[in-house]
Amino acid sequence: MISSAATLSSKDWTGCSFSSIVSSCFMMAFSASSIPDPVVDGVSMATAVEPESSDTKLSLSRELGVFVGTKVPLEGVGGKNEQGSLEDADYVPSQELNKLAIGNGNNKVPATLDDYKRLLVPIIEEYFSTGDVELAASELRSLGSDQYHNYFVKKLISLAMDHHDKEKEMASVLLSAMYADLLNSSDMSEGFMMLLESTEDLAVDIPDAIDVLAVFVARAVVDEILPPVFLTLARALLPEFSKGIEVLQFAEKSYLSAPHHAELVERKWGGGTHFTVEEAKRRIQDILKEYVENGDTDEAFRCIRELGLPFFHHEVVKCVLTLGMENLSSQPSILKLLKDSTSGCLISSNQMSKGFCRLAESTDDLSLDIPSAKTLFDKLVQTAISEGWLDASFTTSSAPNEDMQNASGKKVKHFKEESGHIIQEYFLSDDVPELIRSLQELSAPEYNPIFLKKLITLAMDKKSREKEMASVLLSSLSLELFSTGDIMKGFIMLLQSAEDTALDIVDASSELALFLARAVIDEVLIPLNLDEITSKLRPNSSGSQTVQMARALLAARHSGERILRCWGGGTGWAVEDAKEKISKLLEEYNTGGDLGEACQCIRDLGMPFFNHEVVKKALVMAMEKQNEASILTLLQECFGEGLITINQMTEGFSRVKKGLDDLILDIPNAQEKFGAYVDLATKRGWLLLSLAKVP
Repeated sequence: MISSAATLSSKDWTGCSFSSIVSSCFMMAFSASSIPDPVVDGVSMATAVEPESSDTKLSLSRELGVFVGTKVPLEGVGGKNEQGSLEDADYVPSQELNKLAIGNGNNKVPATLDDYKRLLVPIIEEYFSTGDVELAASELRSLGSDQYHNYFVKKLISLAMDHHDKEKEMASVLLSAMYADLLNSSDMSEGFMMLLESTEDLAVDIPDAIDVLAVFVARAVVDEILPPVFLTLARALLPEFSKGIEVLQFAEKSYLSAPHHAELVERKWGGGTHFTVEEAKRRIQDILKEYVENGDTDEAFRCIRELGLPFFHHEVVKCVLTLGMENLSSQPSILKLLKDSTSGCLISSNQMSKGFCRLAESTDDLSLDIPSAKTLFDKLVQTAISEGWLDASFTTSSAPNEDMQNASGKKVKHFKEESGHIIQEYFLSDDVPELIRSLQELSAPEYNPIFLKKLITLAMDKKSREKEMASVLLSSLSLELFSTGDIMKGFIMLLQSAEDTALDIVDASSELALFLARAVIDEVLIPLNLDEITSKLRPNSSGSQTVQMARALLAARHSGERILRCWGGGTGWAVEDAKEKISKLLEEYNTGGDLGEACQCIRDLGMPFFNHEVVKKALVMAMEKQNEASILTLLQECFGEGLITINQMTEGFSRVKKGLDDLILDIPNAQEKFGAYVDLATKRGWLLLSLAKVP
């Protein structure tokens, strides 16, 4: 799949159908099996995708649950079309439904996409009249055309936008109720993307279309049926000055960034449950505490139903399981509640699995309070599967570090507290050497992944300055203290708890994707490390989707420069620019330049974590130019001044060693020369003992 996946990096999208762009992006962002080709220094190695003609639109692949390879005309949502106004072409009275049904005697089975669209309108209009969620879901399910569900999302919202607030609220409630059970994340994302593309047409008939659609987008994020990362991806795909961009900006600035935004958005149309996520969680906790005290299953079920949050039942599952692990004496009655809720059709199998998945991703944090959390959770999974109320296909992700899970919870808690103080002090002082010294004093290298998780989690909840500082620190730590394994495990821990993090930080997924992509650009990780990280995550989980988002960011054109500047910090250069400047300063020095001036130029680069590139290019130049003495003198001066540290020097030599096979093709005696350089560097103390001689 990797070799065949198309990326966005070198593509000229001029004249290309927007839906085909969306298809390409969401196959990367939401399909675990569709992975962009490796990215080297921010440049994709993939073959560009040929643009679609302007009058057709390519459907999403079956990897997103939509039909493959079929080109169909895509109507503009909202505005006028050749047949007439917004509703004229699509509206069909209820009694005409069966006349459109075709094929094998089955009722209401659309033969074409056009039939499907026409069948949707009476279902939606009937729902607006009755408010019956179950009936609407049943009618949609009876159509049996799952591959077209993205059009249902599009049609439902476009019709609601032309109605009153009551219908708008009903549309949001219906989408939330159908999510996971009937509509999947790809249906939601593609449906909203089609709406954003059609904002210009919608605005023709609906003057406040931008504001209304912005509320729908914000509401979908708050209701957790769209991931926050959707806004970032959609913004990258929409034309720069389109009304769709205005919708996203309005949603983010006016709604999702506002104080108490969840409550604001959920009450915008005066309907719904009037719960914020926090209020819903508190009510669930209260219901469960009362159930533990009185054991009244019927009363607990009644209270859960009255919440009116079927799309949030996974939180009930998670809370029940956590309560059962905390209070072993109440575990039998707690498990009975879940078992009965499944047999009584109160909690769907999808919501049940999602609840277990969320708890599986947070067992690391839970083990701080419950040391045996992992063991207890595994027993709960076995019990649930054996009793038939959890799908047998459910398996937990392997833990990133078994040693950590067996460690004393008290020691881990102390390390986290100390790490928090060290990181906060770093954000104030910007003193990397002091942080490294403090971290070394903790004498707990086995907890390096926990430190990384703490660093990025704290940075995500702060401003761009702290995010940039966290990325710079990570680059330094990768050379001074942390191994690649430590960094990978830290990111795995972050990604496994991504859903929980998103409850507190709205744009956590997009921020984490940027951190991951930045780590690749800064050469802290290599693209292949993303494959290893993905293998440790559950397919289609929030964490795996975040990795795919990072891949999409890396595959985009000029990704190196964009990602390096994502928080407005750093040197402001792309890695490619830095490499070019290093090459030029070495060429100038080699042709008779001043030693002091060369050192000053290296210092002016302002990229101490990237000085290994100076070492690498200098060694290769020494082999090629037959001017070894001058180049080695420069390295000695840089090392003596402390401009290039022993870690950076060792990293530069290591990179040359790894590339010797390629160098030998152009420089036949490269291996002998490199061996001599290693001998000299070892004698002068430039290298760590970990660097072995070339055999």
